[in-house]
Amino acid sequence: MTRKLKIGITCYPSLGGSGVVATELGKLLAEKGHEIHFITHSVPFRLGKFHKNIFYHEVEVNDYYVFRYPPYDLALASKMAQVVQMQELDLLHVHYAVPHAICAYLAKQMVGNQLKTVTTLHGTDITVLAQDESLKDLIRLAINSSDSVTAVSADLIKETRELLDITREIDLTYNFVDKRVYYPRECQSLKADYAPNGEKLLMHISNFRPVKRISDVIDVFARVAKAMPAKLLLVGEGPELTKAQCQINKLGLENRVHFLGKQDDVAQIISIADLMLLPSEKESFGLVALEAMACGVPTIGSIAGGIPELVTHGQTGFLSPIGDTESMATNAIKLLSDPDMFRQFREACIQRARLEFCNDLITAHYEQIYYRTLGIEADIPMPVCSE
Repeated sequence: MTRKLKIGITCYPSLGGSGVVATELGKLLAEKGHEIHFITHSVPFRLGKFHKNIFYHEVEVNDYYVFRYPPYDLALASKMAQVVQMQELDLLHVHYAVPHAICAYLAKQMVGNQLKTVTTLHGTDITVLAQDESLKDLIRLAINSSDSVTAVSADLIKETRELLDITREIDLTYNFVDKRVYYPRECQSLKADYAPNGEKLLMHISNFRPVKRISDVIDVFARVAKAMPAKLLLVGEGPELTKAQCQINKLGLENRVHFLGKQDDVAQIISIADLMLLPSEKESFGLVALEAMACGVPTIGSIAGGIPELVTHGQTGFLSPIGDTESMATNAIKLLSDPDMFRQFREACIQRARLEFCNDLITAHYEQIYYRTLGIEADIPMPVCSE
């Protein structure tokens, strides 16, 4: 029998796709008997209640007067090394090249080459940070120094190779959803709170950064609202929220838009939506579109990054060029106006999410990567996910 592993996981513990995936992966690995140690500055928000085989190690930063800024990266590297030695970890799985893979590299220098590191690229570390010439060499070092590297979309792998001249092997490992959590919920009473007269509900979930193109979300909704009774639900918070409110007021849509703020249990909220809007300028994968898909909600989005690898145009949603809000609105109206088409899209969404992006499949893939990285022969059968 293949021995279970002791794995350290470092991610951004706050809201964000990478933190969600890292936390959910840790929980799933723990269910399979592996010992998981989260090493972060705060408890990952999706970790929730007590879990067997899961431990949390807080990174504390000493604010010495000689430092202008608290040296979090050095504190993290030191904590990684400490946990590796005290808990006898087999490997570190870090999410994001900078700073986490660099910290893992430093930890490895402290404890020795027996420590193996796996780095998962999620997007911003490449699509944004790697555009900065002052950071390119650091990110390249982080990637090339890792024992194994994964990325969440083929498009991200392509961009990584082009921007950083990376030639090493990178495993394509898509994000996933836990089918026990993300499925169509029965929540008609909740839906009636926002759409009491049967209005169509459009939804957008993000951290409201400029790259999410919130103005396009509102423009698409405004066009749809002219064609049919509709409401817009905005979930999350971020720097573009104030601009969004001004645009909504200017268009006279304040009574048709609800701001729901940050939400932890998004599966239930997504289930009341008819469409998910994702017109992003950059999106390495688009986890929210997958969460929507699993709940039977089609996506109206942009042809950006890894979104076309996730959303099948004309089957589980419609995709348009970035900024083409007219096309997006036309597709949304077409789908919402045709009950038979909508039902077909809904069924295709659920099937694709469960068959191709299920938690069992992706977790097993990561296990294979771990054992391969450690040089351990292991028979990890790839599960066949069912509907």
